[in-house]
Order: sequence, then C-alpha cells, then structure tokens
Amino acid sequence: MKVLRIYVADDGDTLRKISIKKDVEIEELISFNPHIASPDLDITGGHVKLPDLYQPIRNKVNIPPCPDNSINYQEQWIPLTSLEKMEQTDYDVLIVGTGAGGGAALWRLCEQWGENGKRIGVLEAGDLLLPTNAQNIATVDHERLLKYFYSVAKSPHQYPSPQVTALGGRTLFWTSVSPRMHVSEIVEWPVTVKVMEFYYKIAEKVMDVTQDFTKGSSITQTFLNRLQGNGFPESTDEPIAINLEPTKYGVVNSNAFFSSISFLAQALNRSFDLAVKARAVQVLTEKDKVIGIKVVSPEKKSYFIKAKTVVLSASTFETPRILLHSGIQGRAIGHYLINHSRLVGTGKVSRNEFPEILGPLRILIPGTEDRPYQVQIWGPGKYPWVHFKEQPLRGEWEVNFYGSGKVESQFDNKVILDPLKRDEYGVPEIQVNFTFSKQDEVVIRQMAEGMKQASSAMNVPLISKDGQSDVCLMPPGLENHEMGTCRMGDDPLTSATNRYGQVHGVHGLYVADNSVIPTSGTANPTLTTVALAIRTADYIIHQLK
Repeated sequence: MKVLRIYVADDGDTLRKISIKKDVEIEELISFNPHIASPDLDITGGHVKLPDLYQPIRNKVNIPPCPDNSINYQEQWIPLTSLEKMEQTDYDVLIVGTGAGGGAALWRLCEQWGENGKRIGVLEAGDLLLPTNAQNIATVDHERLLKYFYSVAKSPHQYPSPQVTALGGRTLFWTSVSPRMHVSEIVEWPVTVKVMEFYYKIAEKVMDVTQDFTKGSSITQTFLNRLQGNGFPESTDEPIAINLEPTKYGVVNSNAFFSSISFLAQALNRSFDLAVKARAVQVLTEKDKVIGIKVVSPEKKSYFIKAKTVVLSASTFETPRILLHSGIQGRAIGHYLINHSRLVGTGKVSRNEFPEILGPLRILIPGTEDRPYQVQIWGPGKYPWVHFKEQPLRGEWEVNFYGSGKVESQFDNKVILDPLKRDEYGVPEIQVNFTFSKQDEVVIRQMAEGMKQASSAMNVPLISKDGQSDVCLMPPGLENHEMGTCRMGDDPLTSATNRYGQVHGVHGLYVADNSVIPTSGTANPTLTTVALAIRTADYIIHQLK
C-alpha cells in the first residue's frame, strides 16, 4: 500500500499545476484525489494527497537524477556580510569607505594577496544606490545626472560640497576626467616623481584611462588645432577613465565609465566581507596601535570590528571627523583643507564651421608650472556624451569652459567638530572654515584672463547670460575637489600622515582618500587618490608579511 502525504495548495494551484510542480503524473494525482472535480479547478488552500515515496517522472527513464545543487539566494547584486558576523572575525585589514581610495586599496590588496588566508573587511556607511557610474545608465543624460546627483547628495553645513554616502561614493557620479598632477606640483611632496609615475601607470591601467574618447570628433580636433597653434601648446584630448574596448572572448564591458564599483567587482575574484549601512564612528586603539573600529547600525546597535590594520577612506570631511571623534592626536588633522577655485564661462560657435558629424567636445588645458590653473572645455551644448538622446539641429552650439585654480594650503582652512550638534549616531557634526587667500585671488584673476584667451584662440567668444558676466566664480566647495585634511608629509606638525598614508603616532592606522593629497595642484584629484591608495596598499602588504 502506498503511503500518502498532505500538501496545502498555493494560490492559484490546480491539480495539473501541482503535478508539474511536484513532478508527479497527473493521472496518479487524480486517482488519489477523487474529491477534486477537475484537474484544472482552482483549489487554493485545499488539501491534496501526494504519494510520499513516489518516483518522479524523470526517473522513469534510464538516466540518473541530477544532484540537488541548492542555490543560496541573496537579495543584492553584490555579496554582503552582516555586522554580527563581521564582529566575530579578526581582520588583517579593515577598510572604511568604498569611494575611489577605499575601492583602490581593496582592489590592490585582493589582486596582490589572492586567497592567501588574509582576512579583509569593508565597511560602508551608506546603502546600495547604483551598481555603476550614472553615465553608464541608458536613460541618464548630462542634465538628469546632475539633477539626480544633487537629489541624493548632502553638503556640510554652510559649505556646498555635495557628498554621496553610498557604496561607491561620489565615483557613482564623477565625470571620469583623470589628469595627472603636474610634475612641478609633485616635487614638493614627500613622494618622489618617479614613484608617482610608477603608481600613476598602475592607476591609469586599472581605470582604463584613455584620450581616445574624442578620437575622430571634428569639433574637438578643430578646436585643439586652434588652441595648440595659438598659445596653448599643452592642450590635449581630455584623459577620461572609460573602457572603450569592444566585447571579445565573452568579456562584457558593462561599466564603460569608471566607478569604484569596478574595483569592488575585480576584488570579488577573492573573498572579502562587505557591510553596508555600517557607520564607523570611532577608531579604537591600544598603546598607540589600532585594534579595530566601533560601528553603529541603523538600529543604533554598536559593534566592535577587530582589525590589525585600518584604512580610513571615508572622504575629506568624514575621515578627519572620525579621527577627531576618536581622540587621535595630530595638530594637522582636519586642517589645510583645499578645494580648487572654479570659474565657469560659456561661448557660442556656428555649426557651419564643422563637418556634418560633430562628435563630443572634451579638451583639457592642463596646469603647468607657469599656469596655476587648468581649463576643461566641454560640449557641444549639454552633449559631452550621449546614449539614445538625439541632438537637435541648431545653427549655433554652446561651448562650456570650466576653470580649476590652484589654492594655497592654509592651516586655518579646516574641518572641526561642532561641540553643540551631533548626528543620529552620536557623532559631532562638522564645521567647515574656508576662505580664499590673497594668492588664491590672484590665481582666480589669472584664470579668468586665461579662459578668455583660450576662447579667443578657439574663435569662440564668451557670452553673457541673464545679465551676468561672461566668466563667473562659483562658491567655494562646488568644484567637488576637496583635499588635504589628512595631508601626508614628514613633519607631524604640518601633516596628519606619513608618506605612506599612515597616521603619525598610530601603528596600523592609514588614510587613503582625497584628504591625504598635500597640495591642490590644478588637476582633478581622483586619479591621484587612486595612485596613492594603491601605494598605501602595497606598503600594508609589505608590513603584514
């Protein structure tokens, strides 16, 4: 006699559906359940008799059944680890923050170590927001990107420098422009030009930095020729972190414009633990040696994550905030805040000057020893890149000029803790003090004149819009290039970290984000941050042998 078992029908179940679901012959089900009038009758919630020891249909052929390879389902597009589990692990390296610096350090550690038994943990204060640079999203154009960016970003009080707290940080929205700092800037740093050259090459390779984005673009090449022949010989196609390689051998380049998500993806070739919505609030030390991080969950539960080495990559504002709240001593921590001055101008050009296909306009006039600013030239109009958006037919196009001026490193430009305000995690909020120096103002005036000269060389006259000047100065902070609050150097009185990013006086505690860059130069900082973070990772690898 065959033993039966009872099955409670799901919503919308019929005998026929159950026979398929449970791999039982329909005739057999009908015979066991004569009380059900039809095999196609909806029997939601009803009791159905099933054979307990039945032979599935597939076993009626002379082929062995496939093994039961159960899938461990997850709700995210990247593996995550709970804080409860991370609290039970002793990490060799614990990274706080997943922007350019944290992502680069993680990638380098994973790439160099492989599966050697070293344990790596990563903490991200934000949640999952985008799985790629927003420029890779088919529905996003230049205008939508800016609107979305400013809708999710938050600035420190009274200082409009938008910050993104999410996996990948601000690299989810950055323009991917990746110039090197000029040699004349680096010679003043504690890292040699030769060493920076070595790490710049590694960074450019892993980030796919190229000057081919505008290859064949008539508008870019025409303006480049004019600039190079009229006083701006260093002008060049803008170096952009974008993978332009075609798909081959089954390798799909799904993240053309670079973001730190690509670092995380490559790091997944070996194991590491990652927790999101994990707010690092305090570095814990013992006898001038780091022992871990205190983390608070959204439910305000505290965790102690143990680590031999901690890498803070939380941002130019958050990294010094964590250090100061932790009582880490250092005269320079939070000081020497730098952020390029930013000038904006708009010119107009006749469409008749160019062949039928314009292409994108992306030109960089880099800073030099004699030029304390750089100029980015973008267009046409709001089409520096496109997906499916069609460019309208126009007789004239706007050309956008963006100047980035060098800013002096001043001790009194700083990030300090607000003694009266705390956030929801109990951490004091920050106050930002920043003013341009007299020398900064000189550079701003030079930059304005240089932008006018560049527009003249291109035969693109700058225009006034809405009664404003043809060149305008944006409020400090909106350049989004903040650096310097944990600057590297040899003197603990004027720097927060040594030349490898290790905080002075605390063994095993490192910084790897924009904050370690000691002087502003004129270049966008992300490539430099990545290069320095890779170097810091190499030093950590050497220290943990």
